[in-house]
Amino acid sequence: MSPVVTRSAARPAPDEVLAAIADYALAPLAASDLALDTARYCLMDSLACAFQALEHPACTRLLGPLVPGATLPGGARVPGTAHELDPVQAAFNIGALVRWLDFNDTWLAAEWGHPSDNLGAILGVADYLARQARTAALPGPVMGDVLTAMIKAHEIQGVLALENSFNQVGLDHVLLVRIASTAVAGALFGCDREQLISALSHAFLDGGALRAYRHAPNTSPRKSWAAGDATARGVRLVLLARTGEMACPSALSAADWGFYDVLFSGRRFSLPRPFGCYVMENILFKIAYPAEFHGQTAVEAALRLHSQVAARLGSIERVVLETQAAGLRIIDKTGPLHNPADRDHCLQYMVAVALLFGRLRAQDYEDAIAADPRLDALRDRMEVREYPGFTAAYHDPDKRHIGNAVQVFFQDGSSTDRVAITAPLGHRDRRGEGLPLLREKFSASARRHLGEGRADRLRAICEDAATLHSMPVDEFVALTIH
Repeated sequence: MSPVVTRSAARPAPDEVLAAIADYALAPLAASDLALDTARYCLMDSLACAFQALEHPACTRLLGPLVPGATLPGGARVPGTAHELDPVQAAFNIGALVRWLDFNDTWLAAEWGHPSDNLGAILGVADYLARQARTAALPGPVMGDVLTAMIKAHEIQGVLALENSFNQVGLDHVLLVRIASTAVAGALFGCDREQLISALSHAFLDGGALRAYRHAPNTSPRKSWAAGDATARGVRLVLLARTGEMACPSALSAADWGFYDVLFSGRRFSLPRPFGCYVMENILFKIAYPAEFHGQTAVEAALRLHSQVAARLGSIERVVLETQAAGLRIIDKTGPLHNPADRDHCLQYMVAVALLFGRLRAQDYEDAIAADPRLDALRDRMEVREYPGFTAAYHDPDKRHIGNAVQVFFQDGSSTDRVAITAPLGHRDRRGEGLPLLREKFSASARRHLGEGRADRLRAICEDAATLHSMPVDEFVALTIH
Protein backbone atom coordinates (compact mmCIF):
# COMPACT_ATOMS: atom_id res chain seq x y z
CA MET A 1 0.00 0.00 0.00
CA SER A 2 1.11 3.55 -0.70
CA PRO A 3 1.92 5.53 2.43
CA VAL A 4 -0.72 7.97 3.56
CA VAL A 5 0.49 11.55 3.17
CA THR A 6 -0.80 13.97 5.77
CA ARG A 7 -1.06 17.44 4.30
CA SER A 8 -0.71 20.56 6.37
CA ALA A 9 -3.82 22.71 6.54
CA ALA A 10 -1.74 25.86 7.01
CA ARG A 11 -2.66 28.30 4.28
CA PRO A 12 0.33 29.33 2.19
CA ALA A 13 1.17 32.71 0.76
CA PRO A 14 -0.49 33.36 -2.61
CA ASP A 15 1.20 31.84 -5.62
CA GLU A 16 3.72 34.24 -7.14
CA VAL A 17 1.83 34.48 -10.42
CA LEU A 18 -1.41 35.44 -8.65
CA ALA A 19 0.40 38.11 -6.66
CA ALA A 20 2.25 39.47 -9.71
CA ILE A 21 -0.95 39.82 -11.75
CA ALA A 22 -2.85 41.44 -8.88
CA ASP A 23 -0.06 43.89 -8.07
CA TYR A 24 0.24 44.94 -11.72
CA ALA A 25 -3.53 45.33 -12.14
CA LEU A 26 -3.86 47.51 -9.04
CA ALA A 27 -0.77 49.70 -9.51
CA PRO A 28 -0.71 52.98 -11.46
CA LEU A 29 0.50 52.43 -15.01
CA ALA A 30 3.23 54.54 -16.60
CA ALA A 31 1.97 53.87 -20.11
CA SER A 32 4.08 54.80 -23.10
CA ASP A 33 2.68 57.14 -25.73
CA LEU A 34 2.86 54.27 -28.22
CA ALA A 35 0.79 52.01 -25.96
CA LEU A 36 -1.84 54.70 -25.40
CA ASP A 37 -2.06 55.53 -29.09
CA THR A 38 -2.31 51.87 -30.00
CA ALA A 39 -5.02 51.36 -27.37
CA ARG A 40 -7.12 54.08 -29.02
CA TYR A 41 -6.84 52.29 -32.34
CA CYS A 42 -7.59 49.00 -30.62
CA LEU A 43 -10.79 50.52 -29.26
CA MET A 44 -11.80 51.69 -32.73
CA ASP A 45 -10.94 48.34 -34.27
CA SER A 46 -12.88 46.40 -31.63
CA LEU A 47 -15.97 48.55 -32.05
CA ALA A 48 -15.74 48.11 -35.83
CA CYS A 49 -15.73 44.33 -35.34
CA ALA A 50 -18.74 44.59 -33.02
CA PHE A 51 -20.73 46.69 -35.49
CA GLN A 52 -19.97 44.23 -38.31
CA ALA A 53 -21.05 41.28 -36.16
CA LEU A 54 -24.49 42.86 -35.77
CA GLU A 55 -25.13 41.95 -39.41
CA HIS A 56 -25.03 38.22 -38.60
CA PRO A 57 -28.18 36.66 -37.10
CA ALA A 58 -26.18 33.76 -35.65
CA CYS A 59 -24.54 36.35 -33.39
CA THR A 60 -27.48 38.65 -32.63
CA ARG A 61 -29.68 35.76 -31.45
CA LEU A 62 -27.28 35.36 -28.52
CA LEU A 63 -27.49 39.00 -27.43
CA GLY A 64 -29.56 40.56 -24.70
CA PRO A 65 -30.37 39.19 -21.24
CA LEU A 66 -29.74 35.53 -20.56
CA VAL A 67 -33.28 35.18 -19.23
CA PRO A 68 -35.86 37.02 -21.37
CA GLY A 69 -36.94 40.22 -19.66
CA ALA A 70 -34.00 40.29 -17.22
CA THR A 71 -32.84 43.74 -18.23
CA LEU A 72 -31.28 46.31 -15.90
CA PRO A 73 -32.37 49.90 -16.54
CA GLY A 74 -29.36 52.07 -15.83
CA GLY A 75 -27.07 49.10 -16.35
CA ALA A 76 -24.29 48.52 -18.86
CA ARG A 77 -25.13 49.07 -22.51
CA VAL A 78 -24.12 47.04 -25.54
CA PRO A 79 -22.77 48.99 -28.56
CA GLY A 80 -25.01 48.91 -31.60
CA THR A 81 -28.05 47.74 -29.62
CA ALA A 82 -30.62 49.05 -27.13
CA HIS A 83 -29.77 46.47 -24.44
CA GLU A 84 -29.19 47.56 -20.83
CA LEU A 85 -27.82 44.67 -18.78
CA ASP A 86 -26.04 43.71 -15.62
CA PRO A 87 -22.25 43.96 -16.12
CA VAL A 88 -21.76 40.17 -16.31
CA GLN A 89 -24.22 39.69 -19.17
CA ALA A 90 -23.08 42.93 -20.81
CA ALA A 91 -19.53 41.56 -20.82
CA PHE A 92 -20.77 38.43 -22.61
CA ASN A 93 -22.66 40.49 -25.19
CA ILE A 94 -19.80 42.87 -25.93
CA GLY A 95 -17.21 40.07 -25.93
CA ALA A 96 -19.25 37.98 -28.35
CA LEU A 97 -19.72 40.93 -30.71
CA VAL A 98 -16.04 41.86 -30.76
CA ARG A 99 -14.93 38.29 -31.38
CA TRP A 100 -17.68 36.95 -33.63
CA LEU A 101 -16.11 37.45 -37.06
CA ASP A 102 -12.53 36.54 -36.05
CA PHE A 103 -11.61 40.07 -37.14
CA ASN A 104 -10.26 41.61 -33.91
CA ASP A 105 -6.67 42.00 -32.77
CA THR A 106 -4.34 39.05 -32.21
CA TRP A 107 -1.31 38.03 -30.18
CA LEU A 108 0.88 35.15 -31.33
CA ALA A 109 3.52 33.44 -29.21
CA ALA A 110 3.76 30.01 -27.56
CA GLU A 111 0.03 30.55 -27.04
CA TRP A 112 -2.35 32.47 -29.29
CA GLY A 113 -5.23 34.74 -28.49
CA HIS A 114 -7.11 37.97 -29.02
CA PRO A 115 -6.55 40.40 -26.14
CA SER A 116 -9.30 42.78 -27.25
CA ASP A 117 -11.71 40.01 -26.18
CA ASN A 118 -11.29 41.58 -22.73
CA LEU A 119 -13.12 44.71 -23.86
CA GLY A 120 -16.33 42.91 -22.91
CA ALA A 121 -15.47 43.08 -19.23
CA ILE A 122 -13.75 46.46 -19.43
CA LEU A 123 -16.43 48.42 -21.26
CA GLY A 124 -19.31 46.60 -19.58
CA VAL A 125 -18.00 47.26 -16.08
CA ALA A 126 -16.86 50.82 -16.82
CA ASP A 127 -20.20 51.86 -18.33
CA TYR A 128 -22.09 50.31 -15.41
CA LEU A 129 -19.90 52.12 -12.88
CA ALA A 130 -20.12 55.41 -14.79
CA ARG A 131 -23.90 55.29 -14.89
CA GLN A 132 -24.12 54.39 -11.20
CA ALA A 133 -21.77 57.26 -10.35
CA ARG A 134 -23.78 59.73 -12.39
CA THR A 135 -26.97 58.73 -10.59
CA ALA A 136 -25.21 59.36 -7.27
CA ALA A 137 -23.68 62.63 -8.52
CA LEU A 138 -20.18 61.23 -8.02
CA PRO A 139 -17.15 61.16 -10.34
CA GLY A 140 -17.13 58.07 -12.53
CA PRO A 141 -14.59 56.37 -14.76
CA VAL A 142 -13.41 58.15 -17.90
CA MET A 143 -12.23 56.66 -21.17
CA GLY A 144 -8.62 57.07 -20.07
CA ASP A 145 -9.41 54.43 -17.43
CA VAL A 146 -10.75 52.17 -20.16
CA LEU A 147 -7.59 52.57 -22.26
CA THR A 148 -5.39 51.85 -19.22
CA ALA A 149 -7.43 48.72 -18.45
CA MET A 150 -7.07 47.63 -22.10
CA ILE A 151 -3.29 48.01 -21.95
CA LYS A 152 -3.17 45.98 -18.73
CA ALA A 153 -5.48 43.26 -20.03
CA HIS A 154 -3.41 42.94 -23.20
CA GLU A 155 -0.25 42.73 -21.13
CA ILE A 156 -1.51 40.08 -18.72
CA GLN A 157 -2.91 37.87 -21.46
CA GLY A 158 0.05 38.42 -23.78
CA VAL A 159 2.88 37.92 -21.29
CA LEU A 160 1.27 34.72 -20.01
CA ALA A 161 1.15 33.57 -23.64
CA LEU A 162 4.81 34.27 -24.46
CA GLU A 163 6.29 30.98 -23.26
CA ASN A 164 3.33 29.03 -21.84
CA SER A 165 1.61 26.86 -24.44
CA PHE A 166 -1.87 25.95 -23.29
CA ASN A 167 -2.79 24.46 -26.67
CA GLN A 168 -0.06 21.85 -26.23
CA VAL A 169 -2.01 20.40 -23.31
CA GLY A 170 -5.34 20.73 -25.11
CA LEU A 171 -6.57 23.91 -23.42
CA ASP A 172 -8.04 26.90 -25.20
CA HIS A 173 -6.59 30.40 -25.03
CA VAL A 174 -9.82 31.88 -23.66
CA LEU A 175 -8.49 30.81 -20.26
CA LEU A 176 -6.18 33.82 -20.56
CA VAL A 177 -9.13 36.08 -21.33
CA ARG A 178 -10.77 34.95 -18.10
CA ILE A 179 -7.61 35.70 -16.13
CA ALA A 180 -6.98 39.12 -17.70
CA SER A 181 -10.63 40.16 -17.47
CA THR A 182 -10.75 39.16 -13.82
CA ALA A 183 -7.67 41.28 -13.10
CA VAL A 184 -8.80 44.48 -14.80
CA ALA A 185 -12.48 44.18 -13.83
CA GLY A 186 -11.35 43.81 -10.23
CA ALA A 187 -9.28 46.97 -10.48
CA LEU A 188 -12.20 48.90 -12.02
CA PHE A 189 -14.53 47.72 -9.24
CA GLY A 190 -12.04 48.91 -6.63
CA CYS A 191 -11.03 45.52 -5.25
CA ASP A 192 -8.24 45.48 -2.71
CA ARG A 193 -5.28 43.13 -3.14
CA GLU A 194 -6.80 40.33 -1.08
CA GLN A 195 -10.07 40.44 -3.00
CA LEU A 196 -8.33 40.47 -6.36
CA ILE A 197 -6.06 37.55 -5.49
CA SER A 198 -9.19 35.68 -4.41
CA ALA A 199 -10.91 36.35 -7.73
CA LEU A 200 -7.80 35.36 -9.69
CA SER A 201 -7.40 32.14 -7.73
CA HIS A 202 -10.96 31.16 -8.63
CA ALA A 203 -10.36 32.08 -12.26
CA PHE A 204 -7.57 29.51 -12.36
CA LEU A 205 -9.61 26.98 -10.37
CA ASP A 206 -12.14 27.07 -13.22
CA GLY A 207 -9.50 25.28 -15.31
CA GLY A 208 -9.52 25.72 -19.05
CA ALA A 209 -11.95 25.18 -21.89
CA LEU A 210 -11.07 22.36 -24.28
CA ARG A 211 -10.04 23.35 -27.79
CA ALA A 212 -12.28 20.78 -29.47
CA TYR A 213 -14.69 23.43 -30.75
CA ARG A 214 -11.89 25.05 -32.78
CA HIS A 215 -10.77 21.90 -34.60
CA ALA A 216 -12.18 19.39 -37.05
CA PRO A 217 -14.45 17.51 -36.71
CA ASN A 218 -16.06 19.63 -33.96
CA THR A 219 -15.47 23.18 -35.24
CA SER A 220 -18.53 25.19 -34.27
CA PRO A 221 -19.79 28.73 -33.60
CA ARG A 222 -18.80 28.34 -29.96
CA LYS A 223 -15.37 29.63 -30.94
CA SER A 224 -17.09 32.95 -31.67
CA TRP A 225 -18.74 33.32 -28.26
CA ALA A 226 -16.22 31.49 -26.06
CA ALA A 227 -14.30 34.69 -25.36
CA GLY A 228 -17.52 36.50 -24.42
CA ASP A 229 -18.19 33.70 -21.96
CA ALA A 230 -14.67 33.99 -20.55
CA THR A 231 -14.68 37.77 -20.11
CA ALA A 232 -18.11 37.59 -18.44
CA ARG A 233 -16.86 34.88 -16.08
CA GLY A 234 -14.08 37.20 -15.00
CA VAL A 235 -16.62 39.85 -13.97
CA ARG A 236 -18.71 37.30 -12.08
CA LEU A 237 -15.72 36.07 -10.09
CA VAL A 238 -14.81 39.63 -9.15
CA LEU A 239 -18.33 40.25 -7.85
CA LEU A 240 -18.12 37.06 -5.78
CA ALA A 241 -14.73 38.10 -4.37
CA ARG A 242 -16.12 41.48 -3.35
CA THR A 243 -18.63 39.71 -1.09
CA GLY A 244 -15.70 38.25 0.88
CA GLU A 245 -15.23 34.92 -0.93
CA MET A 246 -11.99 33.32 0.30
CA ALA A 247 -8.99 32.86 -1.94
CA CYS A 248 -7.43 29.51 -2.70
CA PRO A 249 -3.88 30.86 -2.48
CA SER A 250 -2.10 27.86 -4.00
CA ALA A 251 -4.67 27.29 -6.75
CA LEU A 252 -1.78 26.96 -9.19
CA SER A 253 0.89 25.17 -7.19
CA ALA A 254 -1.03 22.85 -4.83
CA ALA A 255 0.38 19.32 -5.10
CA ASP A 256 -1.91 16.91 -7.00
CA TRP A 257 -4.91 19.25 -7.05
CA GLY A 258 -3.56 22.55 -8.38
CA PHE A 259 -3.58 23.87 -11.93
CA TYR A 260 0.05 22.97 -12.62
CA ASP A 261 -0.27 19.31 -11.67
CA VAL A 262 -3.75 18.69 -13.04
CA LEU A 263 -3.69 20.69 -16.28
CA PHE A 264 -0.14 21.77 -17.08
CA SER A 265 1.85 18.54 -16.84
CA GLY A 266 3.44 19.68 -13.59
CA ARG A 267 5.16 22.66 -15.22
CA ARG A 268 5.03 26.11 -13.68
CA PHE A 269 4.26 29.23 -15.66
CA SER A 270 7.10 31.23 -17.12
CA LEU A 271 6.88 35.02 -16.94
CA PRO A 272 9.80 35.99 -19.19
CA ARG A 273 9.38 39.74 -18.81
CA PRO A 274 7.85 42.06 -16.19
CA PHE A 275 4.37 43.39 -16.89
CA GLY A 276 4.45 46.74 -18.67
CA CYS A 277 3.14 47.87 -22.09
CA TYR A 278 4.97 45.48 -24.44
CA VAL A 279 1.93 43.59 -25.73
CA MET A 280 -0.20 46.60 -26.64
CA GLU A 281 2.79 48.22 -28.33
CA ASN A 282 3.25 45.13 -30.51
CA ILE A 283 -0.32 43.94 -31.00
CA LEU A 284 -1.42 42.66 -34.41
CA PHE A 285 -4.52 44.13 -36.05
CA LYS A 286 -6.69 42.27 -38.53
CA ILE A 287 -7.39 45.07 -40.92
CA ALA A 288 -8.19 43.70 -44.34
CA TYR A 289 -9.39 40.11 -44.01
CA PRO A 290 -11.69 38.44 -41.46
CA ALA A 291 -9.56 35.31 -41.24
CA GLU A 292 -7.60 33.40 -38.62
CA PHE A 293 -4.37 35.34 -38.21
CA HIS A 294 -1.96 32.59 -39.20
CA GLY A 295 -3.49 32.75 -42.68
CA GLN A 296 -3.59 36.54 -43.15
CA THR A 297 -0.44 36.79 -45.25
CA ALA A 298 -1.51 33.73 -47.27
CA VAL A 299 -4.70 35.55 -48.23
CA GLU A 300 -2.73 38.67 -49.18
CA ALA A 301 -0.37 36.57 -51.31
CA ALA A 302 -3.28 34.79 -53.00
CA LEU A 303 -4.94 38.10 -53.82
CA ARG A 304 -1.79 39.20 -55.61
CA LEU A 305 -2.04 36.07 -57.74
CA HIS A 306 -5.77 36.31 -58.48
CA SER A 307 -5.43 38.06 -61.83
CA GLN A 308 -2.94 35.43 -63.04
CA VAL A 309 -5.02 32.47 -61.89
CA ALA A 310 -8.73 33.29 -62.22
CA ALA A 311 -8.89 32.61 -65.96
CA ARG A 312 -6.86 29.40 -65.72
CA LEU A 313 -8.63 27.55 -62.92
CA GLY A 314 -9.24 24.47 -65.04
CA SER A 315 -5.56 24.05 -65.82
CA ILE A 316 -4.20 24.24 -62.27
CA GLU A 317 -2.14 21.20 -61.31
CA ARG A 318 -1.40 22.17 -57.71
CA VAL A 319 -1.21 25.10 -55.32
CA VAL A 320 1.67 25.07 -52.85
CA LEU A 321 1.12 26.86 -49.53
CA GLU A 322 4.09 27.37 -47.21
CA THR A 323 3.28 28.43 -43.67
CA GLN A 324 4.58 28.49 -40.09
CA ALA A 325 4.42 25.48 -37.77
CA ALA A 326 1.59 27.14 -35.85
CA GLY A 327 -0.45 27.67 -39.01
CA LEU A 328 0.09 24.06 -39.98
CA ARG A 329 -1.14 22.99 -36.55
CA ILE A 330 -4.25 25.17 -36.44
CA ILE A 331 -5.70 25.85 -39.89
CA ASP A 332 -4.44 23.14 -42.25
CA LYS A 333 -7.71 21.33 -42.91
CA THR A 334 -9.02 18.97 -45.60
CA GLY A 335 -12.39 17.33 -46.17
CA PRO A 336 -15.91 18.76 -45.90
CA LEU A 337 -16.41 22.06 -44.07
CA HIS A 338 -19.72 22.27 -42.25
CA ASN A 339 -20.28 25.88 -41.20
CA PRO A 340 -18.72 29.38 -41.34
CA ALA A 341 -16.69 28.67 -38.19
CA ASP A 342 -15.22 25.63 -39.92
CA ARG A 343 -14.31 27.65 -43.02
CA ASP A 344 -12.67 30.67 -41.38
CA HIS A 345 -10.23 28.29 -39.69
CA CYS A 346 -9.24 26.54 -42.92
CA LEU A 347 -6.14 27.90 -44.67
CA GLN A 348 -7.05 26.21 -47.93
CA TYR A 349 -10.55 27.71 -47.98
CA MET A 350 -9.30 31.26 -47.35
CA VAL A 351 -6.73 30.97 -50.13
CA ALA A 352 -9.23 29.39 -52.52
CA VAL A 353 -11.68 32.29 -52.07
CA ALA A 354 -8.91 34.84 -52.62
CA LEU A 355 -7.61 33.09 -55.74
CA LEU A 356 -11.07 32.59 -57.22
CA PHE A 357 -12.86 35.85 -56.36
CA GLY A 358 -10.04 38.30 -55.62
CA ARG A 359 -11.49 39.08 -52.17
CA LEU A 360 -12.19 37.67 -48.72
CA ARG A 361 -15.20 38.96 -46.77
CA ALA A 362 -17.11 37.57 -43.80
CA GLN A 363 -19.95 36.68 -46.18
CA ASP A 364 -17.60 34.38 -48.10
CA TYR A 365 -17.76 31.86 -45.25
CA GLU A 366 -21.52 31.49 -45.53
CA ASP A 367 -23.20 28.48 -47.19
CA ALA A 368 -24.23 30.37 -50.32
CA ILE A 369 -20.64 31.10 -51.30
CA ALA A 370 -19.21 27.81 -49.99
CA ALA A 371 -21.57 25.90 -52.28
CA ASP A 372 -19.51 27.00 -55.32
CA PRO A 373 -17.88 23.70 -56.45
CA ARG A 374 -14.79 25.54 -57.71
CA LEU A 375 -13.72 26.24 -54.11
CA ASP A 376 -13.50 22.60 -53.12
CA ALA A 377 -11.86 21.77 -56.46
CA LEU A 378 -9.14 24.31 -55.63
CA ARG A 379 -8.76 23.02 -52.08
CA ASP A 380 -8.24 19.51 -53.39
CA ARG A 381 -5.22 20.70 -55.37
CA MET A 382 -3.47 22.37 -52.42
CA GLU A 383 -0.34 21.17 -50.67
CA VAL A 384 0.44 22.73 -47.29
CA ARG A 385 3.86 22.49 -45.69
CA GLU A 386 5.96 24.24 -43.10
CA TYR A 387 8.65 26.70 -44.15
CA PRO A 388 11.21 26.77 -41.29
CA GLY A 389 12.14 30.39 -41.91
CA PHE A 390 8.56 31.48 -41.27
CA THR A 391 8.49 29.49 -38.02
CA ALA A 392 11.76 31.03 -36.82
CA ALA A 393 10.56 34.59 -37.53
CA TYR A 394 7.25 33.79 -35.83
CA HIS A 395 9.02 33.00 -32.55
CA ASP A 396 11.64 35.77 -32.77
CA PRO A 397 10.55 38.37 -30.14
CA ASP A 398 12.00 41.19 -32.26
CA LYS A 399 10.03 40.13 -35.34
CA ARG A 400 6.84 38.24 -34.44
CA HIS A 401 6.22 37.74 -38.15
CA ILE A 402 3.46 35.48 -39.48
CA GLY A 403 4.72 34.57 -42.92
CA ASN A 404 3.08 32.57 -45.71
CA ALA A 405 3.90 31.91 -49.35
CA VAL A 406 1.64 30.86 -52.22
CA GLN A 407 2.64 29.52 -55.63
CA VAL A 408 0.38 28.05 -58.33
CA PHE A 409 1.59 25.40 -60.79
CA PHE A 410 -0.22 24.66 -64.05
CA GLN A 411 -0.59 21.47 -66.08
CA ASP A 412 1.52 22.83 -68.96
CA GLY A 413 4.55 23.09 -66.65
CA SER A 414 4.34 26.85 -66.09
CA SER A 415 3.81 28.49 -62.73
CA THR A 416 3.22 31.81 -61.08
CA ASP A 417 5.91 33.48 -59.03
CA ARG A 418 6.21 32.32 -55.43
CA VAL A 419 4.61 35.21 -53.52
CA ALA A 420 5.91 35.32 -49.94
CA ILE A 421 4.72 37.85 -47.35
CA THR A 422 6.26 37.87 -43.90
CA ALA A 423 4.39 40.53 -41.93
CA PRO A 424 0.63 41.10 -42.32
CA LEU A 425 -0.93 44.53 -42.74
CA GLY A 426 -1.79 44.75 -39.05
CA HIS A 427 1.79 44.13 -37.88
CA ARG A 428 3.77 46.85 -36.13
CA ASP A 429 6.25 46.83 -39.03
CA ARG A 430 3.42 47.94 -41.35
CA ARG A 431 1.59 50.41 -39.07
CA GLY A 432 1.95 53.31 -41.48
CA GLU A 433 0.38 51.25 -44.24
CA GLY A 434 -2.27 49.69 -42.03
CA LEU A 435 -3.67 52.50 -39.87
CA PRO A 436 -5.48 54.34 -42.70
CA LEU A 437 -7.21 51.05 -43.51
CA LEU A 438 -8.09 50.55 -39.84
CA ARG A 439 -9.66 54.00 -39.72
CA GLU A 440 -11.70 53.20 -42.80
CA LYS A 441 -12.71 49.83 -41.33
CA PHE A 442 -14.08 51.74 -38.33
CA SER A 443 -15.85 54.43 -40.33
CA ALA A 444 -17.51 52.04 -42.75
CA SER A 445 -18.69 49.74 -39.96
CA ALA A 446 -19.94 52.53 -37.69
CA ARG A 447 -21.76 54.42 -40.42
CA ARG A 448 -23.86 51.38 -41.32
CA HIS A 449 -25.22 51.18 -37.76
CA LEU A 450 -25.00 54.69 -36.33
CA GLY A 451 -25.41 56.91 -39.35
CA GLU A 452 -22.75 59.08 -40.91
CA GLY A 453 -22.95 62.00 -38.49
CA ARG A 454 -22.68 60.02 -35.26
CA ALA A 455 -20.05 57.68 -36.71
CA ASP A 456 -17.89 60.59 -37.82
CA ARG A 457 -18.22 62.25 -34.41
CA LEU A 458 -17.21 59.01 -32.70
CA ARG A 459 -14.18 58.66 -34.94
CA ALA A 460 -13.12 62.25 -34.28
CA ILE A 461 -13.31 61.66 -30.52
CA CYS A 462 -11.28 58.46 -30.78
CA GLU A 463 -8.59 60.20 -32.82
CA ASP A 464 -8.29 63.13 -30.42
CA ALA A 465 -6.32 61.65 -27.52
CA ALA A 466 -7.00 64.45 -25.03
CA THR A 467 -10.74 64.49 -25.69
CA LEU A 468 -11.08 60.72 -25.50
CA HIS A 469 -9.01 60.32 -22.32
CA SER A 470 -11.12 62.79 -20.35
CA MET A 471 -14.54 61.77 -21.66
CA PRO A 472 -16.86 60.05 -19.14
CA VAL A 473 -17.42 56.45 -20.14
CA ASP A 474 -21.21 56.68 -20.12
CA GLU A 475 -21.10 59.63 -22.52
CA PHE A 476 -18.84 57.71 -24.90
CA VAL A 477 -20.97 54.57 -24.81
CA ALA A 478 -24.10 56.62 -25.42
CA LEU A 479 -22.67 57.48 -28.84
CA THR A 480 -22.35 53.79 -29.74
CA ILE A 481 -25.82 52.50 -28.94
CA HIS A 482 -28.72 52.00 -31.30
